[in-house]
Amino acid sequence: MKVIFMKDVKGTGKKGEVKEVSTGYARNYLLKKDLAIEATPGNLKALEAKERKDEQLEQEEKEAAIDLKDKLADLTVKVKAKSGKGGRLFGSITSKQIAEALKKEHGHKIDKRKIELDEPIRALGHTIVPVKLHPEVTGSINVHVTEEK
Repeated sequence: MKVIFMKDVKGTGKKGEVKEVSTGYARNYLLKKDLAIEATPGNLKALEAKERKDEQLEQEEKEAAIDLKDKLADLTVKVKAKSGKGGRLFGSITSKQIAEALKKEHGHKIDKRKIELDEPIRALGHTIVPVKLHPEVTGSINVHVTEEK
């Protein structure tokens, strides 16, 4: 019997996959537990339409990430911190502080986990920080750390 998997089933199939399985296994386990549905022509068309819609949404997300990347390239985020002699900071500037300053100054909300700061910023001046906006799109933010008085 041909079935369309609705969820991942270890050792049998992944979500969205169409596969031939034994009739007993399909009826007694997969269909009863809503892990799969029978692969009728109507269900196959619905699966195909869902895949097209998911693909379109993915493309729209990618385009939105590219637009945001272009906007972020022109921005400079200013962060103030206390510093000692030679421009060394007391403490450091983290991705959380950069995300908060970006939202406050420019209105762009970016998750702090997407800001790829290898190590916190510990000196005054300009730093270019990479931001992972989408699995295929990486932008950058110019961060300017100034002395707080």
